[in-house]
Amino acid sequence: MPTSAYTECLDAMYRMRRFGIVLGLSTITNILAGLGNPQHAFSAIHIAGTNGKGSIASALATILQIAGYRVGLYTSPHLIRFNERICVDGSPISDNAVVTSWEAVKSVHQGDREPTFFEFSTAMAFYEFARRKVDCAVIETGMGGRMDATNVVRPTVSIITNISLEHKTYLGDTIAAITGEKAGIIKPGVPVVTGVTQKRAKAVIEEVAADRSAPLYMKGRDFRVRRTDDDRFSYFGVDHRWTGMRTGLMGSHQLDNASLTLAACELIMRGQTRLAKDHIQSGLAQNRWPGRLELVSQKPYVILDGAHNLMAARRLGRFLQDTLAGRRITMVAGILDDKPYEAIIKDLVAPCARLIITRPKIDRSLPPETLEAAAKPLISDIQIIPNVGDAVRYAIATSRPEDAVCVAGSLYVVGEAKAALEKSGGALFQI
Repeated sequence: MPTSAYTECLDAMYRMRRFGIVLGLSTITNILAGLGNPQHAFSAIHIAGTNGKGSIASALATILQIAGYRVGLYTSPHLIRFNERICVDGSPISDNAVVTSWEAVKSVHQGDREPTFFEFSTAMAFYEFARRKVDCAVIETGMGGRMDATNVVRPTVSIITNISLEHKTYLGDTIAAITGEKAGIIKPGVPVVTGVTQKRAKAVIEEVAADRSAPLYMKGRDFRVRRTDDDRFSYFGVDHRWTGMRTGLMGSHQLDNASLTLAACELIMRGQTRLAKDHIQSGLAQNRWPGRLELVSQKPYVILDGAHNLMAARRLGRFLQDTLAGRRITMVAGILDDKPYEAIIKDLVAPCARLIITRPKIDRSLPPETLEAAAKPLISDIQIIPNVGDAVRYAIATSRPEDAVCVAGSLYVVGEAKAALEKSGGALFQI
């Protein structure tokens, strides 16, 4: 299939962004009905929450694949190529598969309005998973849960990671309201695992789960983890106690994500899915999730982390302070205009000596001058380099081997940084 067909279908999809974000299930339901309801052809694990969705989703997909299952993984956004959003057995689908699924979705009746980018890509993912005959698909919500386009699956387990104030225009301006939207993925009789910590958030999830007769398992109450040394931990779960566990992802917060992953595995094991501790232990250790505390160089120490909301920025700031103490750190950051940028930049630059402000190509990116005004009271060494690739190259070129560079603030910034680094072929780094 010619490359032009792939380019043309993606161009058409990106033009759908002009419809913005439209929450609701009628359009996606119409599309999927026209495709023969492919979302019913496989079992699913459905994940909502503020942070950690992708890390947990990729871990579960890796575990299931190691156990011998054919596994689909649907996440967003992508970092470099659209294909990353739809993976089968650990690999992004091919360009030909993108075109095939695009044409299939385009051919069916779509309802009273044209679908959004996310609705279209969700339908493409479900079509491709059914076509490839996956046994199970791990599905990450795009925004919220109740009215998210992914909320048409019939999961075997639902997971709600954690809650913080985000997307207030669409989800509500209180923790309770946002939790209610995310709790919308809870299905009647389907077990739900959660890592929420706020009292009000817990109460909302407990209320929804009880109303839908969904067994509820809470981190800290029904399962927990305890670090045993620098890189291993023990898990005390619903049905099992597992020692000698290790996650392949950096950051202390990954212990929380691992605990939710393991609790979900326990509940999956209660059904017909066959998982052994070896599968779970290996999958968790082998899990990789690009753009989330991703180390790409040692000299200088270069790390990529999306850190696109306040909770993630605080975690990243703590990680840099604890792990890279003594190094001169340069922060390369760009932030989208719908984020609490003043609070985010405060956490990002706290452990840093220098800030390079950049701007991803997406139209929602914050003008560098706005970010500069917020950062001036916090850090004295500030430069603006609008092109992300140029900013990253400059940061590395002007750092010593013992220094560190962190790229953060948006997954779109990280995606453009990864593309620039891949294009350089490692020429920017000292070996």
